[in-house]
Amino acid sequence: MSMRWQISRDRAAELAGLAAPLALTAVLVPFRASFPNTDAALALVLVIVAVAATGNRLAGFLAAVSAAVWFDFFLTMPYERFTITRHTDIETTVLILAVGAAVTEIAVRERRYHAAAARRAGYLDGINAAARAVATGGEPRALIDQVCGQLTRLLSLSACRYQDGLAGIGSPPRLLRDGRVAFGDAIWDADHEGLPMSTGTELLVEAGGLLQGRFLLTPGRGAHPTREQRLVAVALADQVGAALAGRRMAGHR
Repeated sequence: MSMRWQISRDRAAELAGLAAPLALTAVLVPFRASFPNTDAALALVLVIVAVAATGNRLAGFLAAVSAAVWFDFFLTMPYERFTITRHTDIETTVLILAVGAAVTEIAVRERRYHAAAARRAGYLDGINAAARAVATGGEPRALIDQVCGQLTRLLSLSACRYQDGLAGIGSPPRLLRDGRVAFGDAIWDADHEGLPMSTGTELLVEAGGLLQGRFLLTPGRGAHPTREQRLVAVALADQVGAALAGRRMAGHR
């Protein structure tokens, strides 16, 4: 899912959050004398649920506020005025707001959970693909290119290249095995700052404690890979290390 598509979908949901409750209450106006307000409120809650399930948090909140406002204006007496005289209508309006906000939070959390599960499944697929390439004894160069592509997508890099048997040249920042980033003698705040932009970050490729090479990672502007993503990057580099070590052992036989 591209960022541009996500933004467009969120904007559409926000507009729907404003417009859909207005449209529904307008449809109910001819029946408001015979249609119970509680039923109208339930219908508006369904609209809020639909918006919250497809949009972001703001879209759900906008839908809740819009539903409460137009419920007051069109469906409570005195009609077509932002005034509520009956205690039950006040309670219903407050409940629309409260339930709408609660439903929105539940929908946002559920969507985040599914997105995180999908991301983790993708990480495992990438590691498994690299492991299969190692197990089948594929050409290390092809695996390196494959992992470079995975690292580029995983860490939102602008460039990724591999250097064989090199480390420490120029003392670039280093992605450590625990997911932290060392920059000189300090630990870089990668969670908030992303990978350092001033220079490439090295990711060592090792096997059995022996250095095989390194990936040089050039971050894309605005990228902030998570600790989990950085740990997956280390796991991918380990697969390359295993493949290179296995090829070199085979060459010495």
